[in-house]
Amino acid sequence: MNQPEPNLTEKICADCVVKWHTNEQIEDTLIENYEGIYQIIYTLHLFNYRLWHQEDIARRTDVHDTVITNVKRKIDKLNQARNDAIERIDDYLCRLVTTSNPSLPMNSETPGSIIDRMSIISLKIYHMEEETKRKDMPFEHIKSTQAKFEILKEQLEDLKNCLGILLDEIFTGKKQLKVYRQFKMYNDPTLNPQLYRPCKAEV
Repeated sequence: MNQPEPNLTEKICADCVVKWHTNEQIEDTLIENYEGIYQIIYTLHLFNYRLWHQEDIARRTDVHDTVITNVKRKIDKLNQARNDAIERIDDYLCRLVTTSNPSLPMNSETPGSIIDRMSIISLKIYHMEEETKRKDMPFEHIKSTQAKFEILKEQLEDLKNCLGILLDEIFTGKKQLKVYRQFKMYNDPTLNPQLYRPCKAEV
């Protein structure tokens, strides 16, 4: 297996969301079913899955502030891990490209970034479909979420096609691939002045 196949990438995202919601115990073991770049895609998707549910908790107003603070710190760590996984996907693909021509045009969005968006939309699709089946909500809610559900499916199909086109262009020498480094400075204690030079908190 070399470059990721868009249809298989979509299937992994969809299948894993269902499996994780069914059995949380398999989150860290299911990765053994994949190899090569698909292991990295699985890892990225798992970070997005965990982020999704931490972000839900962060919106609660019925818990103590310390709970939200702890959740926000978990979100920071997961976001850093997610960004690292995106870069690992692009690094992996860069090693597969046999020739590099800096004069070739670049895409503003890398394959790793597109796969990240596919992962997030697959989570939205799963949870939006749940909303379409709620018995405790009025018809207007069901109708609205059903319309959003259909739009999300269309968007996922668009992203899958964009990924396929970009990969073809990269591996046929029509575009160059370059890893876009995020350098999240606020997560680095040596780069964030609030961490290496603590100031009095503003009230």
